[in-house]
Amino acid sequence: MTRPLRARIDLGALQHNLHRTREAAPHSHIMAVVKANGYGHGMVRVAQTLHEADGFGVACLEEAITLREAGIQQPISLLEGFFESGELPAISHYRLMPVVHTERQIRQLEAAQLPQPVAVWLKIDTGMHRLGFTPEMFEPMYRRLQACVNVGDIGLFSHLGYADDRRSLQTQRQCERFHALVDAFPGARSLANSGGLLGWPETQFDWVRPGLMLYGISPFAGNTGPEQGLQPVMTLASELIAVNRYERGAAIGYSGAWVCPEDMPVGVVAVGYGDGYPRHAPTGTPVLVNGKRTQIIGRVSMDMLCVDLRGQPDARIGDPVLLWGAELPVEEIARYAGTIAYELVCAIASRVPVEVQSPAPLEITS
Repeated sequence: MTRPLRARIDLGALQHNLHRTREAAPHSHIMAVVKANGYGHGMVRVAQTLHEADGFGVACLEEAITLREAGIQQPISLLEGFFESGELPAISHYRLMPVVHTERQIRQLEAAQLPQPVAVWLKIDTGMHRLGFTPEMFEPMYRRLQACVNVGDIGLFSHLGYADDRRSLQTQRQCERFHALVDAFPGARSLANSGGLLGWPETQFDWVRPGLMLYGISPFAGNTGPEQGLQPVMTLASELIAVNRYERGAAIGYSGAWVCPEDMPVGVVAVGYGDGYPRHAPTGTPVLVNGKRTQIIGRVSMDMLCVDLRGQPDARIGDPVLLWGAELPVEEIARYAGTIAYELVCAIASRVPVEVQSPAPLEITS
């Protein structure tokens, strides 16, 4: 028998979440963000499943080429732009649309000799203060791109830095700044990420850029995907590989970080930080054993973790264990571990086998 840990990917849920995006932003084109190996779900698999998306967003040239070589024909945007001028011929050849956020990139475009012009996104810093031109630099940089023979269409682009917090006033302020800057200029416009398009409809311009929500995860702090009408795409599941009884006072795991408060059964689960489960998940982090909620005890080790079986005295080797999925949102595990759901799904190790669940066939009625 092989090690029982599996990551299951539900392609039907992925398609459902794309349709939910369409419902939330019916007048915008959808740029499905599939960077970081599709947020750990398999980049090519995700893009092929989301064939109804209007375009895709990736972090870098290598990711974009992988999509093109897999047959993806929709527009592909490079969300971090290009890092050196040597990338520009490939960007032109593969018909990619890089984000331009520094004057250095504009100089490289002006000096390049390309077989055909490239479309670009001109990124404006409206308040996140990470990448992008200041509002004062926007118009002169736009004019330079407009005059550059190597540049075709120019899109106008910014990124929301506070859209995970519905109480923040910063998203509305960023939207107002973006409007004020770009309204007098031609070009497709894009501002909304998952949080923006679900929480602030006014941030929905020509293109929206859903990422996390496509994978069934809420972009809002303290919220879960199903509460937003989303379906979790990834399930991480394993089994009990041992069930042991220990006396009161027995120390469990490395450094004896947890001590049995009474005579009790302890289960050992085949999953650990070597698989991408967070090492810093503390005692009390929930898991489901046989569909019933219990908790991790002691430290997560590389290949295993221990769980409290006091509520399941009849648990046996081979019983199913759910680490996260539809019945146990990954957002909840992230909160216990002091991180965000992005990190957990992106961190699944390559050694974890992936099982893909295809979408159910459409019912045809006469």
